[in-house]
Amino acid sequence: MLESLITSKTRLRLLVKFFVNDRNQSHLRGLADEFGESTNAIRKELNNLTQAGILLKHSDKNKISYHANTKHPFFTNIRDIIRKYLGLDMLLEQILERMGEVGQVVLVGDVSRGIDSGKIDVLITGDNLNQDYIQGLKKRIEKMIDRKVVFTLKNERHEGYGLVLFDNKIGV
Repeated sequence: MLESLITSKTRLRLLVKFFVNDRNQSHLRGLADEFGESTNAIRKELNNLTQAGILLKHSDKNKISYHANTKHPFFTNIRDIIRKYLGLDMLLEQILERMGEVGQVVLVGDVSRGIDSGKIDVLITGDNLNQDYIQGLKKRIEKMIDRKVVFTLKNERHEGYGLVLFDNKIGV
């Protein structure tokens, strides 16, 4: 649905890359390799997004890296739209509904790095998690968001890399 509003596939991929997780940053050649596109097409979109103030660029020697401008007035709106586009809002809502004593819900894998590969890896931590519910939930969510979902359940808290969608310790 978002594809009908943002007709440039490159622009949409860049927005996903930088707004699903505001810690993501990259440079032109890395994006070209990741997207499998020419540097010219990506440079054009990076320039447009930078001129609009949506992305910021940072020079370090001869390398320019880009990242989301978290101070932009529309940052939160764009982030929320991108997360809805990926189905993360529905995913979180469904997990918290009847999953048990959820401690954390953390995106790991491609989506946490801003790569929309069609697969979402979700780590759920907590005590007494409802194993039966997660099996039915997986199929239901995959149908709702049109992406493959892989759930990993753990008892202990996750402290590694990932995008924390929910943490009962900090109220995220």
